[in-house]
Amino acid sequence: MSGVVLSLEGKVALITGGSRGIGAAAVRLFLEAGARVAFNYRSAQAAAEALVAQAGGPEKCAAFAQELASPEDGRALVRKTVIQFGRIDILVANHGIWESNEAPISTMSDAQWRNTLAVNLDSVFGLIQAAAGAMQQQAQANPLKPGEAAGNIVLVSSTAGQRGEAFHADYAASKGAIISMTKGLATELAPHGIRVNCVAPGWVSTDMSAPALSDPRSRSRVISLIPLGRPADPVEIAGPVLFLCTPLAGFMTGEIVNVNGGAVLVG
Repeated sequence: MSGVVLSLEGKVALITGGSRGIGAAAVRLFLEAGARVAFNYRSAQAAAEALVAQAGGPEKCAAFAQELASPEDGRALVRKTVIQFGRIDILVANHGIWESNEAPISTMSDAQWRNTLAVNLDSVFGLIQAAAGAMQQQAQANPLKPGEAAGNIVLVSSTAGQRGEAFHADYAASKGAIISMTKGLATELAPHGIRVNCVAPGWVSTDMSAPALSDPRSRSRVISLIPLGRPADPVEIAGPVLFLCTPLAGFMTGEIVNVNGGAVLVG
């Protein structure tokens, strides 16, 4: 039976934060679509190695122990990907941190503010800088056919980046900046054949959100704001990310794709 195929055959993707949660779901989905995939992990070595083994080994999937807390960290991870697979066609900047404990702006520490922006924003700058440069060089070496993309960049933001989040000003600021980066870079990189889009999830069942979702009181408050009545499964975020990297999304750039179960994005 024939049907619509979301194929990334022949492409190389770098997915950050790929050892668990949304990242791991994206790694598996991109591999199923035919891509070779690199991802990083910080401490979950066993999970990362198991994912590589499931994929069929380092020729198809590579895991790098790489901190992402500075622009140079991001550039280093792109270099490792290119060394491993010879090129990079897709960047998915999925990693990020969110402090589950509420921090009023009057008492939030400088250390928390700086750390959140370093991981969620500074490292993304380095990733994009290196990946876009590599994609442009590849396109110069092998001229593109009409309508063919030189590369795809997908940044992962959050509903917090659109409507803010009380007591999490650091996270909201970093994710709001990701949305602005998407819009600016889309117009900057379009002439080079590079599409830049963003996926903005709401609540997702991951290790990062587990403290809030496992507490009955906070879970009830969270669920009450989601019309579909539940948090997302990580693969439900990975699916739209994959779509944005396929030719079926070839006329989309600068878009913020909301994947939030119908959660209100204003007010």
